[in-house]
Amino acid sequence: MTGWLEGKRALIVGAGSGIGRAVVDAFLAEGAAVAVLERDLRKCNALREQLPELPVIEGDATTREANTRAVDVAVDAYGGLDTLVNCVGVFDFYRGVGDLGADELSAAFDEMFRTNVLSHLHSVKAALPSLAAGSSIVLTESASSFYPGRGGVLYVASKFAVRGLVTALAHELAPGIRVNGVAPGGTLNTDLRGLASLGLDGVRLDDGPERARELAARNPLGVALDGRDHAWSYVFLASDRSRGITGETIRPDGGFGLGAPR
Repeated sequence: MTGWLEGKRALIVGAGSGIGRAVVDAFLAEGAAVAVLERDLRKCNALREQLPELPVIEGDATTREANTRAVDVAVDAYGGLDTLVNCVGVFDFYRGVGDLGADELSAAFDEMFRTNVLSHLHSVKAALPSLAAGSSIVLTESASSFYPGRGGVLYVASKFAVRGLVTALAHELAPGIRVNGVAPGGTLNTDLRGLASLGLDGVRLDDGPERARELAARNPLGVALDGRDHAWSYVFLASDRSRGITGETIRPDGGFGLGAPR
């Protein structure tokens, strides 16, 4: 590898599977010292077994307490932070407003925005006092941050909100801290699940038998990407190679925004 993150100290939130787990591997390969926050105990134990040198903090990223504890552990282990990455998310399985009962809407909205938006804000708020000048924050958007149809009304709205966070935080935190986003297209080998408030928390987005073929058919490049493909966008944005970039979004989506393949 190239050592793009040599000497960097990173906290990766939502690192137990999918894109977050791939980001851990890519950051380690590029020389970063990494700590992780993950809610699922089973995933935490797997990380501890696979990467025993990493501080692994079990906790819910939608809470202030878990994020503060994770930052404290990372700073105790490494003496500070240079990068914060948040990969936390939940899905709505394409439910439109007409698909949601009036009695379901408030709870589903609260869960979606608490998970997909508030978790990012809590992570940033907790990390700010420890982020050194020249640090970077990378938040996870989605193709749904730009286009409808790749999620339901609540998911798309929440991802547009994360895109707004990137813009607002980049403006507020300059010049000391850069803030950027990664907006993956449809992704293989993810444990992204549905809203518990809609009874979808046991359903994985990746469960469809034809998912790889379906994903490849959506974009002009004809590729079905997984977390490893997306992880290098996070590496670049966390590295000094991107020191002139803030408030921007990298979109590893196979060219989805260009329209359907010919």
